[in-house]
Amino acid sequence: MRALVVGYGSIGKRHYDILSSLPQISACDVITKQNVKMIQTYPSLHECDLEQYDYIVIASKTSLHYKQLLFIERNVQGKIILVEKPLFSHYEQLFIARNKVFVAYNRRFYPIMKKIKKLCSKDICYYAHVLTGQYLPQWREAREYTQSYSAKKSEGGGVLLDLSHELDYLSWIFPSMQVLYSYDAKVSDLEIDSDDLCVVIAKSNQTLINMSVDYISKQFEQKITIHLCSSSLYADLKRMQLVQVFKDKSVKKYDFSRYERNYSFKKMHQSLLFKNQNRCCSYEEGLKVMEYIHNIQERRDG
Repeated sequence: MRALVVGYGSIGKRHYDILSSLPQISACDVITKQNVKMIQTYPSLHECDLEQYDYIVIASKTSLHYKQLLFIERNVQGKIILVEKPLFSHYEQLFIARNKVFVAYNRRFYPIMKKIKKLCSKDICYYAHVLTGQYLPQWREAREYTQSYSAKKSEGGGVLLDLSHELDYLSWIFPSMQVLYSYDAKVSDLEIDSDDLCVVIAKSNQTLINMSVDYISKQFEQKITIHLCSSSLYADLKRMQLVQVFKDKSVKKYDFSRYERNYSFKKMHQSLLFKNQNRCCSYEEGLKVMEYIHNIQERRDG
């Protein structure tokens, strides 16, 4: 199979490196204006023969996703397309009929997340609390934070879009999730024009869900707390550790830290390439996340 990666920023490079290492991929080319040695590159999609590729990964700025996906959908068919998260910079109705499109919410492929979903499916869940935060100036320390896309609303930046992983995996674990209340705003002294704090209250059947994501936490945090009928789950995604505490105070610990950094990306690509796609975020599910985001933004702007 031949693969094409659209965009060669940090996430595009990661996709390229992983795909190039897979034995199923005979060649991997890149769309970029950068001068990259030892890689076949094209300056734009218009100057590339898309028919020669089986698998296309859109890893450009979020603000470019819609236009690039539309171009590919109109010009080729029968391709597998993976779009980096979030799907678009704002909610769009783009009908896909000629290709199979998925969204790169790779946290579904974290072993710890698979375990959490399994435990929740076997018990009554009362409450889920998700907390994700990291100080934006410390996020990509090799680059001035004010110049990153995260700082710029026009480029699809902002904590709600940047950290939409949480909306995806929550709706994956709790499929009927509905947002009841949200607060999304810029509250800090960061030199950005995008939102830096978002709090969401949602519900799925009897489960109450509380999600908080931000650019302002001085200590990097990725934590999930879930209270089930028979036990409580305490997950630290930074350390990849899960603790299950039962009613009788007994404790069960799970450690998933042995999995290397690119494991979830590799598993996601392999699932798509081998057409074992049930765990992947479908285009429709990616649109559902965009619908959540749209509704939250409307509450903010309205």
